[in-house]
Amino acid sequence: MNQHAIQNLTLFDLLARSWRRPSAIADLRFSTDDSTVAFTCMDGTVAIAAVADQESPESRIRVSGDLGQTTIRPREKLPAPLIATAALGDGDIPLASYLRSSFLVGTATGEAVHLTADGSVMETLVKIDGPIVAIDHSRQPAMTAVSNGQDVFLSRGHGDAVRLRHGAAPSTDALAFSPGGRRLAYGLEDGLSIWIVEGDATLISDISFSARPVSIRWSGDGTWLACGLETGGFALVSVTDGRADIVEGFPSPVRTVCWSLPENALFTSGAFRIAGWSMTAPPLHGDASGALETGRAGLVPVKTVAAHPEKKLIAAGYTNGRIAIAQIGARDELLVRPLGGEIAALAWSGDGRHLAVGSVDGTAAIVTFPAQMFK
Repeated sequence: MNQHAIQNLTLFDLLARSWRRPSAIADLRFSTDDSTVAFTCMDGTVAIAAVADQESPESRIRVSGDLGQTTIRPREKLPAPLIATAALGDGDIPLASYLRSSFLVGTATGEAVHLTADGSVMETLVKIDGPIVAIDHSRQPAMTAVSNGQDVFLSRGHGDAVRLRHGAAPSTDALAFSPGGRRLAYGLEDGLSIWIVEGDATLISDISFSARPVSIRWSGDGTWLACGLETGGFALVSVTDGRADIVEGFPSPVRTVCWSLPENALFTSGAFRIAGWSMTAPPLHGDASGALETGRAGLVPVKTVAAHPEKKLIAAGYTNGRIAIAQIGARDELLVRPLGGEIAALAWSGDGRHLAVGSVDGTAAIVTFPAQMFK
């Protein structure tokens, strides 16, 4: 590699292991123990990567003796290939972390199957009629929730799935357990349903929105819910007192929302910069006093966001493939990749050392950051 090529390398080139799948990446998950990442693809397959890096960034860092300048040399070897499954469904298939290093996958035949880190399809935990289009698993109570687009089912351990009785039709692709698994929220055609699932499942409340939820995220303490909406921004719900509002005015749909535990803040995609608010002043009923101007404004909308689990940082992926990491409440950004395929999914590992990336051009990647990069 010549000197000019080395100078043109991006952080993504230096820090990421990347692979190209034959179809677009739809979603991704780290395993509970951060040892593996599973990428779901639009062709119905799942691709699995080991997080361990044989050419870690730390092993490639050099410090010059005379000037003390730190550099990192490019990788010399191709990363180990992904482990790919056969097609398990038609198009994007739902995915959840399971046990320590495994996953649960919802199939077109109505089965929630245990997928191991080596790509083996093991036992079926849940079986329902119709394809599974949404899934979540809560480890502590060992509960699994699935939806076929018409009904939501709850299963404890390997027990039979029980349908949650409800008058309204659920959404097709949005459900989530609260931290600890005491509650379950799932989308309706124009709202949200919240249940207590500890013991006998009991409906807490139904909340009306102006549009269908496409994503549901609980705050770390389980007191708030944020929902990206198919149209019209995002919804914010206080579980403790029932307050709810819709935050509008986004130039593109809000597909993802995330919570920063270190900052007690909420962030969303859909704007021309990273949109965020401190929850000391929630953005309810037009209150903008808690707005956190984060990163730089541009001309390209943010497609997805992910909050660092330990530091006051937000990763953002853009429709033009740009990936940046910003300090919350500041304009400072670390440009990881300037251009590429549109970013479909981002997620941090539990220790904050790795950022998994999925793109619509089929790129699956794990970016590993040296420990000294985020001090």
